[in-house]
Amino acid sequence: MSSHPAVLFLVSADTGCVQVDPEDPHVFVTDLGVTRGDGIFETISVCNGRPQALEPHLARFARSARLLDLPEPDLALYRRAVLAAIEAHDDVPELFVKTVMTRGIEGTGVATGWAYATEAGDFAAARTAGIRVVTLDRGLRHDVAQTSPWLLQGAKTLSYAVNRAALREASRRDADDVIFTSSDGFVLEGPTANVILRLGDRLVTPRTDQGILAGTTQASVFEFAESIGLQTEYAVLPVAALAEADALWLVSSVRQAAPVNSLDGISRQVDGELTRRMTEFLLGRTE
Repeated sequence: MSSHPAVLFLVSADTGCVQVDPEDPHVFVTDLGVTRGDGIFETISVCNGRPQALEPHLARFARSARLLDLPEPDLALYRRAVLAAIEAHDDVPELFVKTVMTRGIEGTGVATGWAYATEAGDFAAARTAGIRVVTLDRGLRHDVAQTSPWLLQGAKTLSYAVNRAALREASRRDADDVIFTSSDGFVLEGPTANVILRLGDRLVTPRTDQGILAGTTQASVFEFAESIGLQTEYAVLPVAALAEADALWLVSSVRQAAPVNSLDGISRQVDGELTRRMTEFLLGRTE
């Protein structure tokens, strides 16, 4: 457990953002975020006191709210809460801030919101030696976002039971993480990360219109890649592309770029130099 205490700010239209003791109770047991997982969240990396991709995170927060027919979040208020939480937290090399908004207590029509800051874990091994990954069938077609938008694919919701179950299955298979595939044979995303493939001098990631959460860290990696002359592409990728790739990464906030060193039990080459440069860019990226 970290020796640095967490920081919590409640967010509401009535009171603005107010710092409270994170050890005290603040959410009712009848809150729909608790009873139904009916809400949204974002996790924002903070390196040396500065947030990574804050505005894209806030924009995605608002998009998720629209997909769930939640009240429009006051982004200025959440931005203030994020920055205040960073300022109030102890000075540590890496932390993260989680913004959350739920539908609130059933029948009230009043959302519940907060921003929570805490020290990040140590991901040095994942960023260098890499992670073991297995592919799992998500059980949905790659075009599910078009055929069945009510399934909320592409929204960052609190309903993470399936994602956590996938990670437990990965553990049972002696792996660290998962790449979801569609029932019709295409690459999707990880439970908490986007997939990036290196194919020669191109970095490629699955298109977000396949029910994939648009990645803020993935977008930053593409910005880095373009700055060093690599091509970038969003594509519909068959599962076979994973085996054909020169290198693979799962990229996400907090853990950042984790190279895949094993896929479905088969060892993979890790592009250590490119990974190192990605990580340096991501940890230094500020707004």
